[in-house]
Amino acid sequence: MYRVGELPVALQRAIAKHVPPEAMITRVEFEGPEIVIYVRNPALIASRPEIARNLAKELKKRIVFRAEKDARKPPEEAKKIIMEIVPKEAEIKTIVFDEVLGEVVIKARKVGLVYGRGKAIYNKIFAETGWRPVILRAPDWESTTLNSIVSFMLRESSYRSKILREMGERIHRGVLFENRYVRITALGGFMEVGRSAILVETGESRVLLDFGVNPGGTGYNMYPHVDVDQLRPEELDAVIVTHAHLDHMGLVPFLFKYGYRGPVFVTKPTRDLMVLSLYDYLDVASKEAGRAPFTHHDIKKMILHTIALDYGEVTDVAPDIKLTFYNAGHILGSAIAHLHIGEGLFNLVYTGDLKYANTRLLTKAHTEFPRVEALIIESTYGNKRQPKRSQAEMELIQWIVRTIQVKKGKVLIPVLAVGRAQEILLVISEAVAKKFMPEVPIYVDGMIDEVTAIHLTYPEYLSGSLRKKILYGENPFTADYIVKVEHPSMREEIISSTEPCIIIATSGMLNGGPSVEYFRKLASDPRNTLIFVSYQVKGTLGRRVLEAGTGGQVTLVSPDGKLEVIKINMDVVSVEGFSGHSDIDQLIAFLRDIKPKPKYLILNHGEPEAIYKFKARIERECRRGGRLEGAPFCEPGRIYTPSNLDSLLLTR
Repeated sequence: MYRVGELPVALQRAIAKHVPPEAMITRVEFEGPEIVIYVRNPALIASRPEIARNLAKELKKRIVFRAEKDARKPPEEAKKIIMEIVPKEAEIKTIVFDEVLGEVVIKARKVGLVYGRGKAIYNKIFAETGWRPVILRAPDWESTTLNSIVSFMLRESSYRSKILREMGERIHRGVLFENRYVRITALGGFMEVGRSAILVETGESRVLLDFGVNPGGTGYNMYPHVDVDQLRPEELDAVIVTHAHLDHMGLVPFLFKYGYRGPVFVTKPTRDLMVLSLYDYLDVASKEAGRAPFTHHDIKKMILHTIALDYGEVTDVAPDIKLTFYNAGHILGSAIAHLHIGEGLFNLVYTGDLKYANTRLLTKAHTEFPRVEALIIESTYGNKRQPKRSQAEMELIQWIVRTIQVKKGKVLIPVLAVGRAQEILLVISEAVAKKFMPEVPIYVDGMIDEVTAIHLTYPEYLSGSLRKKILYGENPFTADYIVKVEHPSMREEIISSTEPCIIIATSGMLNGGPSVEYFRKLASDPRNTLIFVSYQVKGTLGRRVLEAGTGGQVTLVSPDGKLEVIKINMDVVSVEGFSGHSDIDQLIAFLRDIKPKPKYLILNHGEPEAIYKFKARIERECRRGGRLEGAPFCEPGRIYTPSNLDSLLLTR
């Protein structure tokens, strides 16, 4: 806790300049990336929102005003005031008070009506109650994951307050040395797909960009290189997670097991999806007699250290590093991470997984940044062109119609629960509505239902047309013929039934989950069809099935632990074009459109053939008349293709 006179001189001056004495400041706290100013006159601050804006602009910091405890109304009185202020049309569902942080969590059907035009109602709540509103959307189909996260954080509010202050002291500590270097070390996901992890080092800080597992790996190759000298969890300043796929965040709880106590920066949807996926990962590991490298306790610790950000929100993550997230177009909440390092020393942009095309779910990736010196760009499909999305949708429907109408069989579609499942449901629902295919039961198995609920909670992250439907009360993911598999016993009934149907189940690469059980039981029947709609990582069962094809066979471990040979008589097809990754043409278009153009390119997240072909294509496009001619990275020696454990000094 700081009194104003104990603060750094620049902060004292800014507060004196912008905050009137009538606000009655009592103390200032560094809480995570925020500077929190406690006052006894919240009404003044609420009536003059420019105070916080001007202070944030001058300091280039996130500023939050909170009312001191004795300036807040008692919860019951505050609740009554909130219900009177907020229009009934907002349909408030719950109001919960966090007495430690001085926040009131308001869940409502129509959050816009709780904010009011220009945040007028939001500010009025703060002014009249002294409680700072945290507003959450409550769709008809609520996410149990989000509800449990909010409840857990409220229960652990005292602990979270303590660690936020500890993190704040570290983030806002003074810079001891003028930073003159930026270095990255490839810990995973270079010359391969899976276990993405990049260590960014400066003279002052160490930050991790992603920390995932390899879904197709075994032993040492399953995890990033955690044994390098530079990676000391207790000395890390921050972990930044670009999106909620296991190959990008699946090992984050492991860091807490071995001493990490800093923040994990994510978008709001990524936080929820990450927690759901990690618990599912542990569940699958326990059922398959596997041993996960972390426990439920480590996930809970991670939750309390997680800080959720919006796109475009500039945030200090270390004394010399500011982070801004931008839409990556890959899955719900996926982000491109922009790091502004030092006082204008260097700007690094990391795409994570990238989709530079509009889809039914999302808008394409963002391309405009304040500055870019180096760009780390994914290369998963750096050697391929994908079919147009409309063509992929037509091919998918044709295979489904052929199976259920002609062969009277079953269609199994293994999916990634996040993004791909929702995309496929939208495609099939529209095809049924337009009479392109008959209506048959669609069984949804795995954690797809809960992931869909999270999509409905954050419509502002979705495509314009889908967002409009959700906000106007239409749930595009429900229909009478879409049936959730509530219990494992239902699977046997579905498999043994003679009726044609569609089964959409996790996981998308057959590396665990109910999709493996369906495959085992359906593979021998030639009437059935297996349709892959996701990239199959090398080493996964999905990749082996795809390579074996119809008429081939694969060996897998049965539920009782014995090796089992599966003869594949069903049709096995891969429908490309649904990928959440950009193909080579979209990647080149992204490089053409990015502003400003980076000086250096670093290619990652691709198998060697994809990386080298992508580099060759970039070099061709850099030549006279090419789409990238004149870009700074076109100069010789500025396109890098590192391998795992390579380090690059980015400053010269």
